[in-house]
Amino acid sequence: MLQVSQLFIYPIKSLGGIELSSAEVTDRGLKYDRRWMLIDDNNRFISQREFAKMALLHINIDAGGLRVTYMPHQSSILIPFHPQTNTVIQATVWDDTCEGTLVDPEVDQWFTQILGMNARLIYMADSSLRAVDPKYAKQQEVTSFADAYPFLIIGQASLDELNTRLQNQIKMDRFRPNIVFTGGEPYAEDVMPHIRINNINFYGVKRCARCVMITIDQQNAAKNVEPMKVLAGYRAQNNKIYFGQNLLHQGVGEISVGDKLEIPG
Repeated sequence: MLQVSQLFIYPIKSLGGIELSSAEVTDRGLKYDRRWMLIDDNNRFISQREFAKMALLHINIDAGGLRVTYMPHQSSILIPFHPQTNTVIQATVWDDTCEGTLVDPEVDQWFTQILGMNARLIYMADSSLRAVDPKYAKQQEVTSFADAYPFLIIGQASLDELNTRLQNQIKMDRFRPNIVFTGGEPYAEDVMPHIRINNINFYGVKRCARCVMITIDQQNAAKNVEPMKVLAGYRAQNNKIYFGQNLLHQGVGEISVGDKLEIPG
């Protein structure tokens, strides 16, 4: 039986994730997932790809907002769920330009000090509709500040198989999935065109091409050649390395750890 084993959200793009037992599925992904994003002076997103220390910024959801803590010296700040400004700007995520609302100058100052570079935090309001790539869209789906799609799914068997090839075991957090499932063969997610979880339909649209971010240890921000080097030996195609499947969806509701993954015939 295929069964949801873990659920993750990453409220601020490229910062630490939060593991949940249940999650609300919204129009653009799981609730809170990548609804906030740090940007530089050119309004371009800031990523662990260039600033590995972002992995050390951990997030918890408090009653009043997001509590972000920089783990090396336990400095923290509370970010309200709703921006404290009305300033809307155009920001860039890869090739997309989308709207974001500046959150709070004091929050910007805190992140600037932690990262050692000018950084501002923006929030994606419900009115900001960022379309997924029309080549893969089925019904004009939208997404958050995620790289491209509202969901990423990975089978636990895929990570287990990868770990048999590695000298040092790695955790699932390297790959930043939203949904992890148990059961099935390694890489079964590659060929799942349609999945149903708690009566919500998910559709596999393309395998996820991986970048150097998977070489960053999410516990200490240390970089290594693995698992990229090993994956390149058996998961490469057309000069890209694949691990996990991007999903689109239809429907809203709640999914939980323990839910069954149905594969409609």
